[in-house]
Amino acid sequence: MDHIDHILIVDDDREIRDLVSTYLKKNGLRVTAVADGRQMRAFLETNTVDLIILDLMMPGDDGLVLSRELRVGRHKATPIVMLTARSDEMDRIIGLEMGADDYLAKPFSARELLARIKAVLRRARMLPPNLQISEAGQLLRFGEWKLDTTARHLVDADGTAIALSGAEYRLLRVFVDHPQRVLNRDQLLNLTQGREADLFDRSIDLLVSRVRQRLGDDAREPTYIKTVRSEGYVFSMPVEIVEPR
Repeated sequence: MDHIDHILIVDDDREIRDLVSTYLKKNGLRVTAVADGRQMRAFLETNTVDLIILDLMMPGDDGLVLSRELRVGRHKATPIVMLTARSDEMDRIIGLEMGADDYLAKPFSARELLARIKAVLRRARMLPPNLQISEAGQLLRFGEWKLDTTARHLVDADGTAIALSGAEYRLLRVFVDHPQRVLNRDQLLNLTQGREADLFDRSIDLLVSRVRQRLGDDAREPTYIKTVRSEGYVFSMPVEIVEPR
C-alpha cells in the first residue's frame, strides 16, 4: 500500500484547524489536529507523523518553545511548518533558527500551505546526490570538525558534541554537500528553505554568521566559509566521509 503522509496540526484556533484539516484531507493527506502543546505531546508519545504544522502564537507553550522541544527529542527529524499572525521578519528568522523548516504568515491560502507542505516533505526526503551513503549514520569530516548526520550536531577535535539549531544544521549541511563551490544567497535559500528568495535573504547572512561562530571561524579571515564578493559564499574545506564507528 502506498504511504499516505500524516500531518499534525497544532493550533489553538479551532476554525483554522477545521479549515486546514478539511482541505488537506481532500488533497489526499491524513490529518490529526490538536489545540496546544499538551495535546501535541500526548499524541506524539504513541504516534509518529510526517510533518507538523505549528502555530507560533498560542497560550501556554508557544510555537518557539514547542519547536525547540521537538528538535531535541525523538521527533527531531520531523519537518515543521510554522504559522503565525505576525509578519515581522525577525520573528520569521527566529522561527527558522528554532528549527522550523518553513514559515507562513496568517492569513494564508490553504493552497499555498499545501504547496509548502509538499516542498518541505520533498526536501526532507531528498538525499544529496554526491553524499548519499553518508545517511547511513556516518560522519562527514572537514578540517578539525566532524558533522554527525544522524544526531545532527558538530563534533570537535576532542570528541565533544556541539549542538546546532535546525536552521544551522541545514545550512552547514548544504555547504558540506557542495564543498568548494560558490553558492549565492538565492541558491542557499532554495536549498535550505525549499522556495524562492524573499524577505528571508538577510537570514542567510545571519545564519552564516552563526555557523561561523559554531566552527570558531574568524569572520574577517574565515577558514571554512569564505565570502566571495558580489557572488555569495563558498565552503573552502574538502569534505570526506568517515566510516561507521
